[in-house]
Amino acid sequence: MTNKTMKTAAGALAGLVVVGALLGGCGSPKSKAVPMNDEYAGNSGESSAAPTEGSTSSDGSSASPSTSTDPSKDTGNYKDGTYSVKGVYGPVNEDSIDVTLTIANGSITDVQVVGHPLTSISKTHQDDFIKAIPGVVDGKELKGLKIDNVAGASWTSDAFNSALELVREQASQ
Repeated sequence: MTNKTMKTAAGALAGLVVVGALLGGCGSPKSKAVPMNDEYAGNSGESSAAPTEGSTSSDGSSASPSTSTDPSKDTGNYKDGTYSVKGVYGPVNEDSIDVTLTIANGSITDVQVVGHPLTSISKTHQDDFIKAIPGVVDGKELKGLKIDNVAGASWTSDAFNSALELVREQASQ
């Protein structure tokens, strides 16, 4: 092997080690949901800080912000209103969806989702999810609702499920 060939092979191996180390830390992406307020609503930029104020339902009540859900806060008895949550996901939380759910008599009467994709692939998945999700959740009871992979958008579906959990907490009486 020539000296030039050895340098090229060593460089390629070093590159593979770096890529492997970076990807090894990714693992399975975890989605999270945070209440939306004016500072974060519709913002496609990322912030590692949770909002400092809770979201507000259509009746003016507010909820405390939370990035993790606590099932004990879900009473199963939900206050009618409209609730908005931001679901963040991806290996480095690069994608997000704004989820707005209207709840009446414990059921979802309207769902609106706005996507904030980083890449064209994410945009395709989010667009397909946004078209399909009303048919999956409209008219369904909020209590215990968890969606499966909708329109092939598994990470978007996971972020939506995180948003559902937080809406249950916010709407609980």
